[in-house]
Amino acid sequence: MSTAITTSRPVDRGDGHIAQFATRWLQPSVAVITADGDLDACNAQEFVDYALRNADDTERLALDLTGVEFFGTAGFSALHTLNVRCAGAGVEWVLVPSSAVSRLMRICDPDSALPIAPTMPAALARLRAEQRRLLKLVSEPS
Repeated sequence: MSTAITTSRPVDRGDGHIAQFATRWLQPSVAVITADGDLDACNAQEFVDYALRNADDTERLALDLTGVEFFGTAGFSALHTLNVRCAGAGVEWVLVPSSAVSRLMRICDPDSALPIAPTMPAALARLRAEQRRLLKLVSEPS
């Protein structure tokens, strides 16, 4: 499996809190977007724009939020936007939350509508399983 880091973007809110976004391509059809720092009203739109730009170029997306230390409700709105846009584009995605993200998800997403995995290996396994399921839906010639 090849890994290539294609982009990295620090976002400074001006108050000393920095968020950083990076993308790794595990395969041409699998991207892992990592966010570190704080996701809140100051940078949630920039985060979702960054994620959507990368989602446009892939079939499967894993969102690694394990480095997020603060996650505001604007971050949840960004995830909801990502979910809607990925569904519309046929992009399978899953997120791996930090404890800060998990805390807000328990409040804002009590029915677990958003795709969550406990670890990055579990997230990638889930994406591979979804790919295999979709491949089986294609009928074989008789």
